[in-house]
Amino acid sequence: MPQTETTILLVEDNPDDAELVRIAMEDAGITSTLDVVGDGGQALAYVRGEGAFAGRAHPDLMLLDLNLPGIDGREVLRTMKSDPALCTIPIVVMSTSVDHNDINASYQMHANGFVSKPADFDLLVETLSAIRAFWLTAVRLPIHH
Repeated sequence: MPQTETTILLVEDNPDDAELVRIAMEDAGITSTLDVVGDGGQALAYVRGEGAFAGRAHPDLMLLDLNLPGIDGREVLRTMKSDPALCTIPIVVMSTSVDHNDINASYQMHANGFVSKPADFDLLVETLSAIRAFWLTAVRLPIHH
């Protein structure tokens, strides 16, 4: 049964890439709310409901870039997966990195998935369609309060 009224948090420091993901999500048929933050500090504030994000519910899914200014994606992943209040938020690392060390380290820090962010727009739509099919249709997401 497809999820309804889901929220995806995209953690991406490049505004042009974030906009491409937004457009590709529409083309992939993803109707979830897309919230975007540009660095790891904002991502942690968002999921903790701090500051400008006070009162915000946890996202249903996070798409996390690894290479971020300040607190990078690796630290966001490490922090969230070691926090009992945040560890059930599914995190899919979406990075241009194809370095096996990055992939292995992401899974060792309990990433729920690792996908390569394609440079080609049509491949990005295909990748997001696969994310939709699995994360927003096939699986049951945890319920966060």
